[in-house]
Amino acid sequence: MDWLHASLPFLKVLGAFALMLLGIRCKFGLGLSILAGGVAMGFLFYLGPLPLLRVSAAALTREKFLFLAAIVGLILILSDALERSGQSRRLMDALSGYLTSPRLRLVFFPALIGLLPMPGGAVFSAPMVKAVSAQMALNNEDRTVINYWFRHVWELAWPLYPGIILTVALADIPIASFISRTWPGVIAMFALGWIFFLRPGVLRSADLEGAPLSTAPRRLGVALREGVPLLVAIVGGVGLEAGLSAWAPGVPFEWGVLAALSAAVVCVMVQNRLGGAFLLDVLSKKSLRTMLFVIAAIFIFKDIMQAAGVVDAMALSAGDGIALFAASVLLPFLVGMVSGINVAFVGATFPLLLGLLDALNIRELLLPYLVLASFAGFTGVMISPIHICFILTCEFFGAELARTWRRLVAPCLCFALIGAIMFWILRQGAL
Repeated sequence: MDWLHASLPFLKVLGAFALMLLGIRCKFGLGLSILAGGVAMGFLFYLGPLPLLRVSAAALTREKFLFLAAIVGLILILSDALERSGQSRRLMDALSGYLTSPRLRLVFFPALIGLLPMPGGAVFSAPMVKAVSAQMALNNEDRTVINYWFRHVWELAWPLYPGIILTVALADIPIASFISRTWPGVIAMFALGWIFFLRPGVLRSADLEGAPLSTAPRRLGVALREGVPLLVAIVGGVGLEAGLSAWAPGVPFEWGVLAALSAAVVCVMVQNRLGGAFLLDVLSKKSLRTMLFVIAAIFIFKDIMQAAGVVDAMALSAGDGIALFAASVLLPFLVGMVSGINVAFVGATFPLLLGLLDALNIRELLLPYLVLASFAGFTGVMISPIHICFILTCEFFGAELARTWRRLVAPCLCFALIGAIMFWILRQGAL
């Protein structure tokens, strides 16, 4: 029965994760599901009610939690302001004169909208894909997979995405250190999108006939003006983070991100003459409260796991390989697939992975394992049939869900394989 004793900590963790996944699947909400999983894990590892309450209260006063809540709040405000003011559409109109290739026009707007980390953003770009493909002989499944895939090409390396911000906050590493390893994922997404959805062997030239050449004027000055908030947020955030790391290493890098995002929000409000009423409206939105609750649940989950000694129990009862495979591949993929949200697999599984790396004394392999887990989790997100972007895009174009989903399987598997190759390369370099 030694095998049963050794596997007991894993069975407890899997039970807590099963409860979490059930809650997500039954639409109880991501925050409540993660919180329920954390409480269940605490009880299963003999953490009593009072210690649970103390750990939860302490988690919500941590500096990392307060920074992350403020950063995500500012990102949501910026995205909402750009969308509701029409500034993002004006930016697209100004850039349309540069789009002479039909294939480029199909992917440009989903990719551009992908720079704005908004939930369900694919449905924002779907009308634009419909407009540019109106004269093309494409079926609705083609339009759906193109819009869905290219909407998500940036998610592993774009510093405004909450999943990336949460990853570096949990791991306590500079954001530049992380995205300097994950940026090949963006190239892989574009390449796989071309191979499986856009190349002439898949999307015939005859299908694109009838698409008129763009006659819109090229307005670089207008595009730059309308893109100022995004430039301030991205360039300012990365620049200030790098500057603080170099010249003021004692100052948390989050201050630089907060300053850049605040400046970007001010910029979009000044450009569009948005007043205090707009800010109050955004701050009272349910989506903002929901996201902040999810972040709170993630930090509570992480601290409960640490206080209950979950990681130490797993590390002592099983071999390194089994524990690390579960934490870096299997669980991120499953949570990503069931939730369809990057923040979900990061928040639910990365604390476990980080704890295992510390317990096994292989912290030097932190970045390779973070990259592997990110690729595994994101593969699950992209292949998830309940991903909100996928469902909304299928609904918008009237595409048959099962037939469209089957077209995602091969590129997603290829993407996972690329992640495994990157892990091997980074691991060799770290040893």
